[in-house]
Amino acid sequence: MEVTIKIIQFLFSLSILVIIHELGHFLAAKAFKTRVEKFYLFFNPWFSIFKFRYGETEYGIGWLPLGGYVKIAGMIDESMDKEQLKKGWQRLIIMLGGVTMNIFLAILIYIFMLNIWGEEYLPTSEVKYGIRVDSLAMETGLRDGDKILSIDNEPVENFNKIPEKIILDDAKTIQVEREGDILSLNIPEGFLNKLIKHKSPEFISFRIPFEVGEFTKKSAARDAGIELNDKIIALNEKPTVYFSDFYNEIQKHKSEEVTVTIVRSADTMHFRVNVPEEGKLGIYHKPLDNYFSFKKENYSFFEAIPAGVVKAYNGVGNYLKQLKLLFNPEVKAYESVGGFITIGSIFPSEWQWQSFWTLTAFLSIMLAILNVLPIPALDGGHVMFLMYEMITRRKPSDKFMEYAQITGMVILFALLIFANGNDIIKLFRN
Repeated sequence: MEVTIKIIQFLFSLSILVIIHELGHFLAAKAFKTRVEKFYLFFNPWFSIFKFRYGETEYGIGWLPLGGYVKIAGMIDESMDKEQLKKGWQRLIIMLGGVTMNIFLAILIYIFMLNIWGEEYLPTSEVKYGIRVDSLAMETGLRDGDKILSIDNEPVENFNKIPEKIILDDAKTIQVEREGDILSLNIPEGFLNKLIKHKSPEFISFRIPFEVGEFTKKSAARDAGIELNDKIIALNEKPTVYFSDFYNEIQKHKSEEVTVTIVRSADTMHFRVNVPEEGKLGIYHKPLDNYFSFKKENYSFFEAIPAGVVKAYNGVGNYLKQLKLLFNPEVKAYESVGGFITIGSIFPSEWQWQSFWTLTAFLSIMLAILNVLPIPALDGGHVMFLMYEMITRRKPSDKFMEYAQITGMVILFALLIFANGNDIIKLFRN
């Protein structure tokens, strides 16, 4: 069921993006009174799932979900039509109509998201109990309890953006406070490649004290006499002040009897507890807002407009940085390039509108940028040849354009095979 929900979200998001993209070409063509012969969601080699004609245009849904197309008279695109060519500047606007609409869609999504949900995040300065690190983070020299101050001497306001900052800015150093001292840790060579491939979501996370906030229905801790608001400080006399410390230690004592030390009011107490075979005592820690002051920004509709534009602008900048990493020989980000399985897997296993629209806005920006790459068969390839024509006032021959189109399609299919091949390899490795 979880996989089905992911697939439905992916296809729904893809459908929105393709329709909006092709609508950009469609509206620009109509503005110049150009005949649009076909408007298709997904490709339809050999047959269509559904089609109908309205006016001069055939609308339909293809069976191959690799994108979509509009067949415009006078444009050489996916349809290979080369009749009735329009003026150069008109074709330029038509070609860039899809990309423009995708950027506009991302802006629109961000505006409504900011207006409806606002933005909430954990400021890095609020992580007052220090961080918890995994084995990969330890390679940088980070240790449990460190307080991160900056990356390459630039403060990071949002704690959850720290890994992204390290990757996208190709960071070299991390500044931390450790036991009152300020340290600058050098990020080792080859680390970014490991971080990109890292499967654990907890490269770094925050620490919190372990205070009992709630019990599960079957709780070994409650049965042993532990109560709400008790503060757990040790397990078998080993200090476990923080929740992560206790969790790691209890895993070593599955199906054993242990001594849990707690503080209740001013009293220190000890309880003998039988640990279930899954290594959990049936305790929930208190909500995070008991320990941190999250920053919440609410936006009126008119306040959300400039904020949405800025968010989309930053999204474009961040994705361009991601593309740059593909050509970094040290990072080897190309090894992590994924296809439909990777993209589909980023959607949550439960339907959450906020997550859905966040990912759709990101994918809309991604689609816009990829489409302007100077590869024949993409919008950027058409623009490249058109700019040549407008500057030299010489149009490439029809035969050259057809060969370029075919070459571009071969490149695109090769990239698709590479990306989806990476997905398949990852499946077998897992």
